[in-house]
Amino acid sequence: MLVKKFNQVWSSQTGVCLTNLYGPTEATIDVSYYDCPAGDDFQKIPIGRPIQNHKLYILKDNKQVPIGETGELCIAGIGLARGYLNNPTLTNEKFIDNPANPGERIYLTGDIAKWLPDGNVEYLGRDDYQVKIRGLRIELGEIENTIRRYPDISDCVTVVKKYSESIILIIAYVVCNSECEIEKLKQYLRKHLPDYMIPNHFQKIKAIPLTASGKADRKALPKPVIQLGLA
Repeated sequence: MLVKKFNQVWSSQTGVCLTNLYGPTEATIDVSYYDCPAGDDFQKIPIGRPIQNHKLYILKDNKQVPIGETGELCIAGIGLARGYLNNPTLTNEKFIDNPANPGERIYLTGDIAKWLPDGNVEYLGRDDYQVKIRGLRIELGEIENTIRRYPDISDCVTVVKKYSESIILIIAYVVCNSECEIEKLKQYLRKHLPDYMIPNHFQKIKAIPLTASGKADRKALPKPVIQLGLA
């Protein structure tokens, strides 16, 4: 994790602390912050709490979700853009009246998140990577974040591969810090995820391919080596 590397290389020498900032362009970039802990005694880094003059909502079916439940992260506050230039259709789709607080304008980020018990928000991934398999909603970002918290894993990307109407598999591409034992990784995941979100196949790769903007390039991932029926 980058925060642990920062603490080892820089914070330990200077005492400087790292702050994690989150925010999209549509909300003037920064809308939340989290002061990262020193050292390496932590498992995850949230995106934190809203900055002044901003509010964060996590909505599902037009209602606010309770602590620990996932939903779409929405933003309200003084930083919201007026909309997309010359694109009223997209503007009306993404900037809407807040169903949880009528009369308040919010921006729908398309990001999946959840409230933590301490009042911080944990980012889980994009709504674009939320899929349904046999009627069950699968959030690939939540699977990836859980796998990344496993000590022997440095990075992960998950995809869904459909081989037939009856064979639909979740594939996890993992970058290992050391010689990771997949069976032990599966045992760890069973403690943190429901059975239907456990990847069917794990493929070790040296690095996650990236796009020019630095995001995971799922199209460039190698074809998984799978024996159907034995994945």
